[in-house]
Amino acid sequence: MAASALLHHAARPRAWVCRQCLLRQAGPRVPVRPITQGHLRKTIEAEWQWKEQAKEIKAGHKQSFLSMLEERGFVHQIAGTRKVLDNVMTDKRIAAYCGVDPTAASLHVGHLLPFMVTFWMYLHGFHAVTLLGGATAKIGDPSGRTTAREHQASATRKANMAQMHIQLKKLWNSVERMGRKHGYVREWAWRRALMNNNEWLNKLDVVEFLRVMGPAMRLGPMLSRETVKKRQQSGDGMSFAEFSYPVLQAWDWWHLFSSPNGVQLQIGGQDQFGNIVAGIDAINHIRHNNNDPVIGPKIYDPKKPAQDYLKAPYGLTVPLLTTSSGEKFGKSAGNAVWLSPEMTSSFDLYGFWVGTSDADVERYLKLFTFLPLPTISKVVEEHKLDPSKRIAQHLLAREFLDLVHGSEVAERTAAQHRSLLGRPSQPTDASNETSDAFDLEDSRGKPLRASDPRYFANAASGNKFASKVTAENAPFLGTFLPRSLVYDCSFAKILYAAGLVASKSEGWRLVSNQGAYVAGKPSQVAAMGDSLKWTPIKYHDSGIPEKFIFDENQLMLRIGKWKIKIITIIPDEEFAAKGLTCPGWNAEEGRPEKEGRGSKEDEI
Repeated sequence: MAASALLHHAARPRAWVCRQCLLRQAGPRVPVRPITQGHLRKTIEAEWQWKEQAKEIKAGHKQSFLSMLEERGFVHQIAGTRKVLDNVMTDKRIAAYCGVDPTAASLHVGHLLPFMVTFWMYLHGFHAVTLLGGATAKIGDPSGRTTAREHQASATRKANMAQMHIQLKKLWNSVERMGRKHGYVREWAWRRALMNNNEWLNKLDVVEFLRVMGPAMRLGPMLSRETVKKRQQSGDGMSFAEFSYPVLQAWDWWHLFSSPNGVQLQIGGQDQFGNIVAGIDAINHIRHNNNDPVIGPKIYDPKKPAQDYLKAPYGLTVPLLTTSSGEKFGKSAGNAVWLSPEMTSSFDLYGFWVGTSDADVERYLKLFTFLPLPTISKVVEEHKLDPSKRIAQHLLAREFLDLVHGSEVAERTAAQHRSLLGRPSQPTDASNETSDAFDLEDSRGKPLRASDPRYFANAASGNKFASKVTAENAPFLGTFLPRSLVYDCSFAKILYAAGLVASKSEGWRLVSNQGAYVAGKPSQVAAMGDSLKWTPIKYHDSGIPEKFIFDENQLMLRIGKWKIKIITIIPDEEFAAKGLTCPGWNAEEGRPEKEGRGSKEDEI
């Protein structure tokens, strides 16, 4: 019996498996992170807490979040009904995003206003996304512009993107710290993200893009926009690329809206209202005509029309940043006050806010600080008792610098201003110049405006009399290095020459500990690409920095999390002719210093 059974089993035909199934079985297995019981418990607790909070708001025991924004002066326009948006933000922990294109090397004060709404949402438990427009910066938003944007070199655009990415990361760290400082205790359900639309727009299939977004964007509303009309009437016209910008912005929102985060609210400046409305119309069209069995029920449920407001998109714009006299701030206005200390020093930035008029200071305290409103009211009342002390202005300057430059810099700069302003007058020309620079009244006895050039140690850093900032004259935050100090050199030597480390030995230690990074991948052909990925510098990479050069003469290095350097490589003759110098360069002889044992500190 046993033998016959064995023969019968051996004669059975083997199961046939198709090649596709074999490939699927042999393919790499992607690890799936399981949802633990602890995660489910925290999710349920967070939902319960939000519902309890909603009950308190509806009962009138607690202020709604939208009312708080209105009280602080953040709300200019709402795309949708105000009551509906208020109900949505009360009933649901929605996600919101605010974006910026890196068309300059730094954010300025005007950029920060819509971001402050995003920061406040995060501190109140909403999901917040800051979006860097690495892809859309190639085109540029035409909103509010009478002429086309000037073309930016690829290297400049990538450098701007790197600088602004680091700047936004620093801002988020400061928001966490400032939140703790003002009593906002971080909860498990708080979510924030910094994203770059390079991630999806660079991989977007044009046919798929037109199939999804094309039917949702109508030519009539796009042609009737004020910016398009003005450009057509001026005779300059508008390129198809600029005309299509709102479509790309709408795709950004659709990508975030249809993602697991489900971003329902877009926050922008006053000039973004048209783009936001266009995005809402496009998303609603896609929602009502989407047949995807996976995404469809998540974004629109025709069986529950009464609950559709909880899934719909909304928009919110902040007012244009102006003084009480109507003066605008911004790069286009030519008086941008930059957040980067390399473009507007901490001293100048502090002086800018100290020079705020009494008519504006309370509004700016509400917009640019996380101080509670009762505290602001108390400080303003104290300020009115003796306006010459400018108590409110100093508080505004200190809180703002604490947010954008850090607490240590804020305290140090405040001390510098106190010592300078408190110094008695001396009968010298220098002291008279200093006294005039910080006089709070002009020769006619009228108070100086915040943008008065006498408030700035660096005249080009933020006053309205400075020349207009363009792609050509924007401050360069990188450095030049001669070709001989890059090619056939170690990364340690380049780090030293670029000023990122104090010695070559320190550069070697940094490389050995994998604390230094280079942008891009080795042996990249012609261009680095726009994703700006960082590669840790390895010890064995010490002789091949030239493999990481992109756009013919650009090299980008980073140490730690924040400090980056964009290096432009030029011929030795040009470096010497410009009168430039750097560590490891003999300026007198116009060539690299001779290698020698030198001090023990620089030995390798």
